[in-house]
Amino acid sequence: MKTAVVIGATGYVGKALVELLLKDSRFEKVKTLVRRSSGLQNSKLEEHVVNFDDPDSWKKLVDGDVLYSAMGTTLKAAGGKDAQYKIDYTYQYQVAKAAAAHNVPVYVLVSAAGADPGSKIFYSRIKGELERDVKKLPFETIHIIRPGMLGSGRKEVRGGEQVGIAVMRAISMIPGLGSLKPIQDKQVAQAMINATFRQGLGIRNYTMGSVFKLAKVS
Repeated sequence: MKTAVVIGATGYVGKALVELLLKDSRFEKVKTLVRRSSGLQNSKLEEHVVNFDDPDSWKKLVDGDVLYSAMGTTLKAAGGKDAQYKIDYTYQYQVAKAAAAHNVPVYVLVSAAGADPGSKIFYSRIKGELERDVKKLPFETIHIIRPGMLGSGRKEVRGGEQVGIAVMRAISMIPGLGSLKPIQDKQVAQAMINATFRQGLGIRNYTMGSVFKLAKVS
């Protein structure tokens, strides 16, 4: 019976993750650190509304058996590069650092395909920098989930995303390119949970097609 700690619990993937964790008998407690209440009510759920700009007020809460990091935003939603960097890198790294300090053994991060600290694309660079730096923290096991394009399902789907999803779905119909099809929130969330129970220590990376496969492992 494990205790899970989740950040990004009110987001697209994070919300699906919490729902699955609450139904999973292997977890007795699900602790979430959120900037605003999710409105969820469950006997297994321990929700903490926190100010991520004040680590001293919440870092003591980051203890358990596994930390799931599903936090993220877009440049438009954040309102600027500095704000996006804070959410996509600073907050997540600070929580990961606090978890490592509390000897949380397993860390599972939702990153992105193309994450690269040397990328000229701002979003890919942030994700790459976070991957690079959390890998240096003393977790027993680190799972990096790099899904492809997320399928529709969010309340706000931008026009460009709709076009991109349609294009990737069409491309994925070509033999050998099935792993390029958009992936759904519950699939990413299930892959995160399944990664937790894989045997072995160290750093493991899952990209595109391997995320689909991981989501199916029982």
